[in-house]
Amino acid sequence: MAGGITDTGEPYSAFVGLVYMFNLIVGTGALTMPRAFATAGWALSVGLISVLAFMSYMTTTFVIEAMAAANAQLRWKRREQEEVEDSDSSSEYSDDDVLCRGRPEPETKPILSIQRSGHVDQFDIVERVEMGQMASMFFNKVGVNMFYICIIVYLYGDLAIYAAAVPISLMEVTCGNHSCSAGTVKYNDTDICWGPLTRKDAYRVFLAAFTLLLGPFTFFSAQKTKYLQILTSLMRWIAFTMMIILALIRIGKGAGEGRPPAASFSGVPNLFGVCVYSFMCQHSLPSLVTPISDKKRVGALVLADYVLILLFYVLLSFTAIFCFDGALLHDMYTLNFTDDCRVLDVPVLRYFLGLFPVFTISTNFPIIAVTLRNNWKTLFHRDGGTYPWVVDRVAFPLITLAPPITVAFCTHNLESLVGVTGAYAGTGIQYVVPAFLVYHARRHLEPVVGRDAVNKHRSPFRHAFWVWFVLLWATFCLMFVTANIILTDTKK
Repeated sequence: MAGGITDTGEPYSAFVGLVYMFNLIVGTGALTMPRAFATAGWALSVGLISVLAFMSYMTTTFVIEAMAAANAQLRWKRREQEEVEDSDSSSEYSDDDVLCRGRPEPETKPILSIQRSGHVDQFDIVERVEMGQMASMFFNKVGVNMFYICIIVYLYGDLAIYAAAVPISLMEVTCGNHSCSAGTVKYNDTDICWGPLTRKDAYRVFLAAFTLLLGPFTFFSAQKTKYLQILTSLMRWIAFTMMIILALIRIGKGAGEGRPPAASFSGVPNLFGVCVYSFMCQHSLPSLVTPISDKKRVGALVLADYVLILLFYVLLSFTAIFCFDGALLHDMYTLNFTDDCRVLDVPVLRYFLGLFPVFTISTNFPIIAVTLRNNWKTLFHRDGGTYPWVVDRVAFPLITLAPPITVAFCTHNLESLVGVTGAYAGTGIQYVVPAFLVYHARRHLEPVVGRDAVNKHRSPFRHAFWVWFVLLWATFCLMFVTANIILTDTKK
């Protein structure tokens, strides 16, 4: 997200791209969704998550269209530069010509004529243009700064969620009920874990260890490896499949304890935040879509991906809320399988599910931390300037690492962390930024695009109405969530 064009990466098939997108979207948010479903009610939750899935799909198509427009603009500018260089090398200029070079005339040659002369589809997505780069191309300075502030706040929330999720899982595994005598115990932070340490003390010990082990990566560079991604994806599929099957078995035996209401509006704001967070992929679309070798069916595959993810979320959440008592559902759903041996009485599998978030989340934390650090650098960067060593190597990593660790130290309420991150920063990244990107991308290319030129990756929601509808929807959602939070605090 540093705002520059990066290497495209090894190409892969459209199906592999679909799998990668599925794995990216289905992450930590999915583990907090069952509790949010139980709080808001099953009917209301299904309706809201369906609407939010549709809205997220719409803005995903906006980002893909903006990526194609950005590629077209890059080709156009490159072609202009080549023509200027050719002209410079083959012509002699008078003194008047030299004086006029600083005031170039605006280019009005339609991009379609360039496309026909070069026999190249100008809208083909072959260069990876990150969202930061697109913001720099299509927004003014204020818009670019607002984009980076939004993505930074979102990444801070992401890091806080990850920093809390790992210690919570470790605390529950080490301090939880392993006697298989009952699965209806609700622990408090003040309960004793081991020796004189309470569960809250144990959580903070694990948080300190997590910070010491993974925090240093923020000061350097970290990259995912292909094999690490394959391993974590495999673990994710095994864990989610196990939880769904185990819950179905228990419900099939008539042992399900869940009696969720059909609707409870008090749980809607948090469910909204969780769902927005759980459908987040817009900021990573350039990395996912660009390497796809054949992009003819990208639109259909993205739609199929969203339908599959929606069905998966509904299946996971429904089996959870009817299998477990809603009051006993953990913020991290995997923990419901570690303290109830009536659901799972195989110790190895119980520990696997309990520690599942530890392995998968820990591999992502350094990546997100480095991404956030780079965004900070880009936000304050000035052309031609460099940072002093202390600022570059110490200050930026510290301002990246300290806030999320502090938040995780103060609270480990994952449901609230996910809800707030999704409802505010997530709304900006998932709705507002894509809507403005596609709007300005269309206006930016309009003077140089011939009437017959068609962006083959344009969104099915091509009318300007949909852009304004997304912005209106985002505004309404933010007002609703904020009002609910204020009213809830007032009642307390």
